[in-house]
Amino acid sequence: MRVFGIDCGSAHTGYGVVDSDGGRHRMVAAGAIHTNTKLPFERRLLKIAEGLRALLREHRPDSAAVEGVFYSANVQTALKLAQVRGVALLVVAEAGVPLAEYSPLEVKTSVVGYGRAEKVQVQSMVQSLLKLASPIESEDAADALAVAICHATHEATRARIERA
Repeated sequence: MRVFGIDCGSAHTGYGVVDSDGGRHRMVAAGAIHTNTKLPFERRLLKIAEGLRALLREHRPDSAAVEGVFYSANVQTALKLAQVRGVALLVVAEAGVPLAEYSPLEVKTSVVGYGRAEKVQVQSMVQSLLKLASPIESEDAADALAVAICHATHEATRARIERA
């Protein structure tokens, strides 16, 4: 299965594509869509949408996964993140790709085994699970890969349960 993971952010939206059987994962692509923070917010959302559309066309995933909204002390930050997530959800729906959502706790527990893991621990485990020579430098891309791995693992478990 090919999974497209998305880590939403208004300045940097991470993406990660993995091929997985649920136990073994192989990175296909990873990176981030960067926006100019000096542009009006609607132009930044447009750039994120265009970038995600192009990536979905290029990689043709079987499914996509996005991290759910976390609670933030800063209301403005939370609102912007929610708007970016809305764009991501819309673009995935337009592409006809099934979508799953996972909380940050679920992603970290699935990948690291500890729901309060730090970013560096997530990067390290993503490197290990994907058998990469070095960690993914971009935290946004590493987080997106973690979301994709989380979904691949959950889907494999769901399929095993259905077969039983």
